[in-house]
Amino acid sequence: MKKEVSSPALLTLPSLKEGTFLSRPNRFTVRALIDGNEENAHLHDPGRLTELLTEGNRLLLRAAPGEKRKTAWDVIAAFASGRWVIINSSLHRPLGENFLKGPDSPLGKILSLKPEVRISAGRLDFCAETLSGRVWIETKGCTLFEGPRALFPDAPTSRGTRHLRELISLRHRGERAALLIFIFSVSVTRFSPHRERDKDFADTFDEALEQGVEVYPLSFDFDGTQLSYHGLIPVES
Repeated sequence: MKKEVSSPALLTLPSLKEGTFLSRPNRFTVRALIDGNEENAHLHDPGRLTELLTEGNRLLLRAAPGEKRKTAWDVIAAFASGRWVIINSSLHRPLGENFLKGPDSPLGKILSLKPEVRISAGRLDFCAETLSGRVWIETKGCTLFEGPRALFPDAPTSRGTRHLRELISLRHRGERAALLIFIFSVSVTRFSPHRERDKDFADTFDEALEQGVEVYPLSFDFDGTQLSYHGLIPVES
């Protein structure tokens, strides 16, 4: 059962422009129809997104800052099942910061929060100081939904598996470690690792749970302008 909450907007994204998806020439570029013109837009998401990036589907885009960009637009969201789904991973950091510092954080009261912290051979998204001690945090964005289930990843992710192993290693050293999964849908009621897409990630996810890594699948709603927290959903591994 999803634990639903009512909370103010965590992010506000004004002045977005609606466009139509035409094609995806490469991993990080989308061809879109905007105000009757075909434009290139940057896609800040390495996933497949095949369920969202379908010809003729609606997109929300933001004009890119600066004059040195090769693309004049950034893709923010795609339309699915009557709602907007965030597909821009550059928003994960500000979303994480605002959520963790707010009243709905599952980690307890945050005293301080450091982003992009180096650990071992890589980085994790955050390190938080709480009333009960330090917590190492990694975040992932989930945009794949099948019926009532949210699934991650939608493509093989060696990087995601490496992050899980980092969290497990921290647990072995007696540290507190957490994985926050940002689920950009309010219609799903449970989360599962996507074994058919990445068995290694799913097996490592199971190990992380066994080793005491805290996993929080968090549902968010985006109305086209404001992104708000909707609730915590259970894990079904």
